[in-house]
Amino acid sequence: MSAPEAAPTATATRALRAAAPLIGIAVLALLLLVVAPAVLSQFRLNNLGKYCCYAIAAVGIGIAWGRGGMLVLGQGLFFGIGAYAMGMHLKLEAAESTGGVPDFMLNFGDGTLPAWWEPFRSGAFTVAAIIVLPALLAALLGFSVFKRRIKGAYFAILSQALTVAFAALLVSQIKYTGGQTGLNSLSSFFGYNLYDPANRQMLFYITAGLLIAMLVVTYQLYRSRFGELLVAVRDAEERVRFLGHDPANIKVVAFVVAAIMASIGGAMFVPLAGLINPREVNALASIMLIAGVALGGRAALLGPALGALAVGFGRTYLSESFPEQWTYFLGALFIVVILFIPAGLASVLPRLWARWRPAPSTPAPAQQEAPA
Repeated sequence: MSAPEAAPTATATRALRAAAPLIGIAVLALLLLVVAPAVLSQFRLNNLGKYCCYAIAAVGIGIAWGRGGMLVLGQGLFFGIGAYAMGMHLKLEAAESTGGVPDFMLNFGDGTLPAWWEPFRSGAFTVAAIIVLPALLAALLGFSVFKRRIKGAYFAILSQALTVAFAALLVSQIKYTGGQTGLNSLSSFFGYNLYDPANRQMLFYITAGLLIAMLVVTYQLYRSRFGELLVAVRDAEERVRFLGHDPANIKVVAFVVAAIMASIGGAMFVPLAGLINPREVNALASIMLIAGVALGGRAALLGPALGALAVGFGRTYLSESFPEQWTYFLGALFIVVILFIPAGLASVLPRLWARWRPAPSTPAPAQQEAPA
């Protein structure tokens, strides 16, 4: 191949590589929004919606861990904040027939609604709380930790400890949170009947659309100057500090974005599942989120979302087919991926493409005529 012919080929390859993330997002959107509703039953579609909730949280983990190097083992905390905020609103909607007080407060409390529950009657306040509460908590925690240059295993243990404490608090405050049972018997979503199949399909479309939107936001974030700084902080934090940037501020922003995404995922999980309890937000739930990100590929754009979807599907399929042994199969899968595909499943296709694509041919050097 001559040099003029090789140049357009190289340009096309670079253009395809740059457009690959957007093509991947478009394919995923087609599968979720068009193919899945056409081929899946209502039950399976509802399950897929719950997997999308995990995927939304996983996209945020990809930002914090994959690009920022922060191993966040406690995203169940922020997932739970969004979930319980949504659950409180839906529980108050369902309690209109019982005098506006949730049933568990009649059984375990004095039958009066706490003052801090009252604002969650408003749908607008609930939506704002789902965004603002995790953002404020993540900012406070981030500034307290990153300004002190706490990182690595210490930060991971701290984040998981907060999740364990949060789950324990939910269990102990049975008069206000429902305890181990949590918030259940939810029958409506902002006035829409949750038992109506059309409304449940609408919920799936909303959740899948939010996942696609989060991926587009993350794509833009990775291409921005902030995305470049985030990778620089992960790889050479001291050099970034030497160049005049405060790595703590960059980490805080990434941590806040990840917390908001986890909260949104938790909020959408509640109407799809019809309940929320401490088991869905404890340390084990946080580890499963991390496992999904690691399985898909934490550094890739689509890797965390695809990994979370795969883990959710695997848990359901294996638990149905092998009720007693499914955890062993899932654990073996993670071991195989860590040993043989440390970069996650998202790295398989690029590696195959790099191995099998034809090597570019170099033009032969021109022969010079010997002088007469």
